[in-house]
Amino acid sequence: MAMPERRPGRPPDTSINERALETTRALLVESGFDATTIRAVADRSGLHPSALYRRWPSRIELIEEATFPGLSPRSVQPTGDLRRDLRRFIRAYLAAFNAPAARAAAAGLFAHHQTSSGPRSAELMVRVSARPQFQAILNGAPPGSVDPTVDADDVFDVLLGAILTRTLVSSATGRHRPIERTVDIMLRLLRP
Repeated sequence: MAMPERRPGRPPDTSINERALETTRALLVESGFDATTIRAVADRSGLHPSALYRRWPSRIELIEEATFPGLSPRSVQPTGDLRRDLRRFIRAYLAAFNAPAARAAAAGLFAHHQTSSGPRSAELMVRVSARPQFQAILNGAPPGSVDPTVDADDVFDVLLGAILTRTLVSSATGRHRPIERTVDIMLRLLRP
């Protein structure tokens, strides 16, 4: 006797992720970090909380992915011109940090990670980090333009500090320096 053909279940709704992320960004801007809860996102987006929890185990992970979705690979694709690539990378990273939702979430996320002892999802960190794109830029640089003994992660951390300072502190200090100065500093750090 032949087995009846199994019909696949309902295909996954690919719009759920984007609806949840867009709603999260809107709530952050309109209501702030503390009010952006799984329940609030579910209510506003018309999604069930369980649909959100299946994708993001916590509101922190949902907020991180909504506000720091990583950089578009196209915006930072290495060209082989290290100065140009660093400038494009810094501009893209500044744009990500200057987005209204990211600015609304930054202080709450920093505070959470200062007080949280729980492990962070490695998969999420790869999705929201621009570290791989930075490494790709260095790997695509002309031979001899990057000191092989320089730790790319250390340089990335310095760059991240510069970007955070530009984003979070420059308005308070009145320091508005051209991006080219940051590019020059990065090139000095990387030069053999």
